Amino acid sequence: MRRLDLLLANLGYCSRREARDFLKRHAITVKGITARNPADKARAEDVRIDGEPLDHPDGLLLVLNKPTGLVCSHDEREGPRVYDLLPERWRARNPQVTSIGRLDKDTSGLILLTDQTELVHKYTSPKHKVPKLYGATVDRELSPDLVPLFAAGTLLLDGEDTPCAPASLRILDDRRTAELVLTEGKYHQVRRMFAAVGATVLTLHRVQFGKLALGDLVPGAFRPVGESEI
Repeated sequence: MRRLDLLLANLGYCSRREARDFLKRHAITVKGITARNPADKARAEDVRIDGEPLDHPDGLLLVLNKPTGLVCSHDEREGPRVYDLLPERWRARNPQVTSIGRLDKDTSGLILLTDQTELVHKYTSPKHKVPKLYGATVDRELSPDLVPLFAAGTLLLDGEDTPCAPASLRILDDRRTAELVLTEGKYHQVRRMFAAVGATVLTLHRVQFGKLALGDLVPGAFRPVGESEI
């Protein structure tokens, strides 16, 4: 059980200081009984606000189809952020909603957002080897020789001492588009892997993250992830 003011603040409804006024403005009940004291303790599943249950009290995990032009940073000085696509209440949650891994400003596609720190570790820890599928277009035709090269685990990126882990490359019919599956997340890895073999990535889109896929999400849209999906 937690104090009502802390519960409301952690879920982004108001700050702890604002909790008393929030209780006056809304019909808040605990097990059907009107709550008036922000210091009262309650279980999240017993609380209703204006008749509605609390919003994702057990934590958020979202799949977002990131458009290009947005950054995965909380710093507003870096430009438009993926977090700006979320409801204001979710942006005020504590722990803070953050991205699991990052996509750079010029990369689109699947990004996971969560306020559950254990999931950040699960999906980013190298020992878990979570596969990530990317679609890329490059500025020149790709040689079939790149398929075994990427799979060998010997490709060394500029400035790195350790080669990339084995990656699965599939070159599509036009030979300027490809699908690449990685199990690690070095800085700008896809772009740097292609640069290491003389190709410049023109567009980059993440299609899948582990078992999670975008489905029919349009750019800028998001959906909660169910427990059965992870």
